[in-house]
Amino acid sequence: MKNKKLTILVEGAIMVALATVLSYIRVYKLPWGGSITLLSMLPIVLFSIKRGVKYGFAVSFVFSLVQLLQGIIDGLFGWGLTSGMLIACILFDYLVAFTVLGIAGIFRKQGVTGWICGIVIALLLRYACHFTTGVVIWKSVGALWDGFSTDNFWLYSLLYNGSYMLPEIIFTTIGAVLMLKLPQVKKLVSPVDE
Repeated sequence: MKNKKLTILVEGAIMVALATVLSYIRVYKLPWGGSITLLSMLPIVLFSIKRGVKYGFAVSFVFSLVQLLQGIIDGLFGWGLTSGMLIACILFDYLVAFTVLGIAGIFRKQGVTGWICGIVIALLLRYACHFTTGVVIWKSVGALWDGFSTDNFWLYSLLYNGSYMLPEIIFTTIGAVLMLKLPQVKKLVSPVDE
């Protein structure tokens, strides 16, 4: 039992480290946060599929803390947010948004189709978190792309967050499908009963 927990801990740490390294490989970065990365969420969602939602949430929460630290380094505190908006941004753009990735293992017993559905659901939930933050918090800041009036915050948030989250969802899903076609990878991430 002790070795099993140690194995899960080590696997989780490796996946967080791998996801963190991949998150620094940015294909595209937006000015108010958000970027398209090189499959940075894939290690976290694959871990959740292998180990289940409970461990998936634990590892994705650790990843959310790393992403928060990365956001702080990238200038989160320099955006001119009030204390309340900063707390909400930390919660919904980092802690909740990345922790929901742990739900990817929800259909882990359903085979590859269930795995892909779980991945898409997890990434859509992350998108929903960023969308909500965009509507609620950034409306107060007034940071809009040129050409948008302040009456279009719903559309603005949908487009702004969609401009990086939709490619992330597509690339992560394609990456998962391609990796899961390899028998070695499929065996490696196959659900383990706890």
